[in-house]
Amino acid sequence: MTSTDARPEVPGALRTQDWFRSATRWTQLTFTDDDPATFDVDFWIDVMQRSQSNALCLSAGGYMAFYPTAIPHHRRSVHLGDTDPFGALVDGARALGMHVMARVDPHAIHDDVAQQRPEWLARDVEGNPVPHASMPGLWLTDPFTSYHREFVTDIAVEIVEKYDVDAIFANRWEGHGAISYSPAADQRFHADTGLHLPRQDDPEDPAWERYPAWRSRQLSELVVLWDDAVRAVKPHVRFIPNRGAQLTRDLVRELVDDRYPMFFVDKQGRSGLEASWVPGQIAKRARGLYPDRPVALITSVGPEDNALRWKDSVADPHETVSLIVDGFAHGARPWFTKFKADSFDTRWVEPIVEAFGLHERCEPVLENLQHTAEVVLLDVRGLAVSAHPAAPSSYGPDAAAHENGFYQALIEARIPFEYLAAEALSLDRLEGVRALILPSGAGLPAAQIAVIEEFVAHGGSVVAAFDAGLDTSGAEPELALGGLLGVRLAGEVRGPLKNKYMTLESKHEITRGYEGAQRIVAGSKVVDVAADEGADVVLRFVPDYPDLPMEEVYPRPGETLPAVVTREHLSGGRTVYLAGNIGEIYWDALQSDHGRLIANVVRWAAGHRARVEVSGRGLIDLAVHEGRNELAVTVVNLTNPMAMRGQQHELIPLTAQEVSIELPLGVSDVRATRVVADHEVPVRVEGSRARVTIDDIERLEVIHFTWTAAN
Repeated sequence: MTSTDARPEVPGALRTQDWFRSATRWTQLTFTDDDPATFDVDFWIDVMQRSQSNALCLSAGGYMAFYPTAIPHHRRSVHLGDTDPFGALVDGARALGMHVMARVDPHAIHDDVAQQRPEWLARDVEGNPVPHASMPGLWLTDPFTSYHREFVTDIAVEIVEKYDVDAIFANRWEGHGAISYSPAADQRFHADTGLHLPRQDDPEDPAWERYPAWRSRQLSELVVLWDDAVRAVKPHVRFIPNRGAQLTRDLVRELVDDRYPMFFVDKQGRSGLEASWVPGQIAKRARGLYPDRPVALITSVGPEDNALRWKDSVADPHETVSLIVDGFAHGARPWFTKFKADSFDTRWVEPIVEAFGLHERCEPVLENLQHTAEVVLLDVRGLAVSAHPAAPSSYGPDAAAHENGFYQALIEARIPFEYLAAEALSLDRLEGVRALILPSGAGLPAAQIAVIEEFVAHGGSVVAAFDAGLDTSGAEPELALGGLLGVRLAGEVRGPLKNKYMTLESKHEITRGYEGAQRIVAGSKVVDVAADEGADVVLRFVPDYPDLPMEEVYPRPGETLPAVVTREHLSGGRTVYLAGNIGEIYWDALQSDHGRLIANVVRWAAGHRARVEVSGRGLIDLAVHEGRNELAVTVVNLTNPMAMRGQQHELIPLTAQEVSIELPLGVSDVRATRVVADHEVPVRVEGSRARVTIDDIERLEVIHFTWTAAN
């Protein structure tokens, strides 16, 4: 699959309709109330220069104004006086030729304003105002009142009229998560639906069926209202409310699709058990839905933990650089965010300069190329919210674990891959793809099933696991992809199970690496299936047997149902069905036999040697970019003791990595350059492949191959 990335047509084009395309390195500063008294604008201009930032996001107003606002009830910073820190840094950024976006935060108001404008407040089911959870004397606002529709609109218009900005960025604009029972919200809901807002204590309230779609439309209309308001002042200016990883999935896409020229994903850092490849995953997931729109990944200079909340601190430099680099290697534009203008600890500056410098070095090569991969992971999270856009997503930790296990296994196996959103699935988007992976995905719509079947009919291959395509809407459950995969339900989904195994039934490419084993561990959940005639059962489940007491831990006779079923189709396509939670169990237990099985089935399904191979030791994240007569392989080094949870404390350099690519027929004059190291490397052309050896990689390298096409 080759994506259509958004690239700047005119580098550095300012105040144009497509200004966002050349906004590729972002500095964000979030002011605090006491900042205006001590604000050092020269320090921040120096940071932006040293980091080679070309875009700035800066706190302007909403909850608190950091400019001399004239709007009643728009609370100024108590230290503002006759200063204008917002305007000063906007002018400084513009003098550097940067793009500028003003940040507003409308989620709360102070007690004095709340008493004067009580209609703006979010309210609980009893009608009481909802206090701020962290700061006494503050009250949460309701996005369905005149506070958002009129007051915030007035603030945005004032900023655009007074200052040279390209956009307004809204954070915490969607409400506080629970339903607000303000009179304005209830009246609006009743006017639209004939019902009153559903009560939290009554799950049978029929209004629950109407509320998610209503909320989605209200928020979508708000996006349109704000965007129209600022564009009426200056046509190139956009109002871009923050969306996070959901992008537009829980909004009304026909209303807002043209209102989001780019996306900003607010995943500021790792906490708990999160892998170091998460930034790249975010970038690929966004491209899987919107391949033509830029996405920036917001990374905090400090540690991010929702429980601990060390907002005024600094993350380990290895962690900061790694998050930014893995993100931009997969297309997420670098964006760092700093809370508070004062710096009690300036150790964050050098890591930002390093990471942004790496991006600036790679950008001239990568900006002209497009991301591509022969293997694609189907992203089903959008299907979980499509029916009820504002309801809690059914794509929870369990569903994510199926996907994350496959992701981890592919990373370890050094198999480059992309994402494709299920709601965007089409034959056009699958062009050039050899293997489509479905880690799970019950309830796939008929339209997606049809595309997958047509893909295989055209020679594509599919790897499906566990409940992928399971349909429980009829009288009897069935596997909608069963006919394609060569299986049919013979029972039910069972588990959790303990002490479950699979026997190796025959020699097959899928069973490579298991020499000496008669059987390997299975998952904790299985789908009982039977294989159709013509399908090949490569592994079978051992019948269940107990794990205690020890004297009873031995296999018994019984039916040995298929565990891994393969088919080779007349079209040349291949299919594999894994009848267990292989992705989820690998993510949970990290058993090497599970990771090997995932890698083996993907390689077998792909059918022939991979276009790009990188061999050597260490944990790396690969991205492949292609253009006319050129191809770049990005190698991100993730080899460190904290690869599977934050924060990193050190990075272990890579040595002796061999990169091999398949060349088009008849090419000549094949060359390769190390973009980060900035020198050419010798190329060995052997048949249809070109090879280079990279002796050392510290954090990142881009190997850029070029050639002369045959006449």
